[in-house]
Amino acid sequence: QVQLVESGGGLAQPGGSLRLSCAASGFTFSNYAMGWYRQAPGKECELVAAVSSTGDSTNYADSVKGRFTVSRDNAKNTMYLQMNSLKSEDTAVYYCNGDPSWWRVTTDRAMCAYQGTQVTVSS
Repeated sequence: QVQLVESGGGLAQPGGSLRLSCAASGFTFSNYAMGWYRQAPGKECELVAAVSSTGDSTNYADSVKGRFTVSRDNAKNTMYLQMNSLKSEDTAVYYCNGDPSWWRVTTDRAMCAYQGTQVTVSS
């Protein structure tokens, strides 16, 4: 069955950095576009960053452009999110998810699933 396990979350100070990882199994990872999503209390699930199946194309929310970088290693069935210059508004539960469809990965607002990893940015 599909398994997506996020890790790397935690507490960071404003201006700090964290690196999230998403380990995938149970499907052909290299055929899937993948995305990082987040959901803060009382808010909808939103796309943070997406990467195509080959890693050649990426898409970022305006709020994280220039600060976050998404990447993937298909040999390791793993996706990453490097988060720099963190802000308090980045506080949320972060989820990874994927689909063969780039359109779905970048537009579906129901992609916050599985366990997620908490990111808290606070001094």
